[in-house]
Amino acid sequence: MTDFQKNLMERFVRYAKTYSESSEKNADAGVIPSTPQEWDLAKMLEAEMKALGLEGVHITENCYVYGCLKASAGLENVAPFALLAHLDTVEEVSGKDVKPQIIENYDGSVITLSEGSKIDPATDIALKMAGDERDTIITSDGTTLLGADDKAGIAAIMSSIAELVEKKIPHGKIEVIFSPDEETGHGMDKVPLDEIESKKAYTVDGGHIGELETECFNAYKSEITFTGKSLHTGAARSGMVNAVTMASSFVANLPRQEAPETTDGYLGFYAPMEITGSVESAYVYLLLRDFTSEGMEKRKAFVDSLADVTARSFGGKAQVKHTEQYRNMKQKLDEHPEVVANLVEAYKAAGVTPVFPPIRGGTDGSRLTEMGIPTPNIFTGGHNYHSRTEWLSLNQFTKAAQVLIELVKISCKDTQ
Repeated sequence: MTDFQKNLMERFVRYAKTYSESSEKNADAGVIPSTPQEWDLAKMLEAEMKALGLEGVHITENCYVYGCLKASAGLENVAPFALLAHLDTVEEVSGKDVKPQIIENYDGSVITLSEGSKIDPATDIALKMAGDERDTIITSDGTTLLGADDKAGIAAIMSSIAELVEKKIPHGKIEVIFSPDEETGHGMDKVPLDEIESKKAYTVDGGHIGELETECFNAYKSEITFTGKSLHTGAARSGMVNAVTMASSFVANLPRQEAPETTDGYLGFYAPMEITGSVESAYVYLLLRDFTSEGMEKRKAFVDSLADVTARSFGGKAQVKHTEQYRNMKQKLDEHPEVVANLVEAYKAAGVTPVFPPIRGGTDGSRLTEMGIPTPNIFTGGHNYHSRTEWLSLNQFTKAAQVLIELVKISCKDTQ
């Protein structure tokens, strides 16, 4: 293990142990950051960025950490770019009291975690590859997620910046931004656009080595409220309308072949995430995902129709509200091919072959691209995100940081 890898891993472990779980409910209500613990990691990074000599380092009132690395002498005319990663971890699996486990010289055997969780190379191709390479991998102890999404991205950015500073590698101006609440879908809601000089950016928030992501889902959330009528159950036949039954029927009639667990690649889906309520009123929270705008319009229309038919068949009422969350970034990135071209060259310079899978989700980069700053996504070497079996490959993680260093070198030829 090289000194660079040791420093990279130490950074990641330090960040992973720092609790920063977000709350979708609070973020949906307009609270950014959605939890107080996101400030803890933000303050840690603010101090480290200042120690590295970045300028203008500060945390905004909404918990965005900003700083910039001043251009090397003679490179002041190089076009700046920004690097982004997010502070928060998803709330579906606890991110509190994370205990990273480091397995050096991994031999490809089944990894047994606490509470019965296992990571098995027989069903995890990337883990088998790690075993073949005798890689060092990092997991949680199985009681929490690990937090490689996206603390691996933060560590890769910070370690590459440290390498530029310590080795005096020539570079243009680099802006660094760490955002709250990416996992809630609100990561760019309060981003300080007026402070960002860069006209291009890169998120470090991907998975397997080589992934270079330039397209993602179009995303909506749909909120369906069913209204029923309460009566004593003993006299219900005379006119009870059960909103719980309506909501259950609605979810049961969503296309089974178009669920997250039955789709991959470019296939979109309907994902029921929550049902709550009582006889008089029941609520369904549904995610809609599709790679095309036309496909999304069809999905919204189907939800409208299914909700209406369901409600009428029970004698109740339904109200549907669709809210856009983010758009596919492909069209905007295709308008700026040089942004991706530089990144492809950086991958190759780092000895990595780029592949272009679609993101079956979204990133802060997809939102930032909508806002006018084209932002493709870079891998981190993390796997099994949002689960207790999440793990990180040190070899792949190292390559991600090396890609950033190569990107800096390549970008020096781009002048304003």
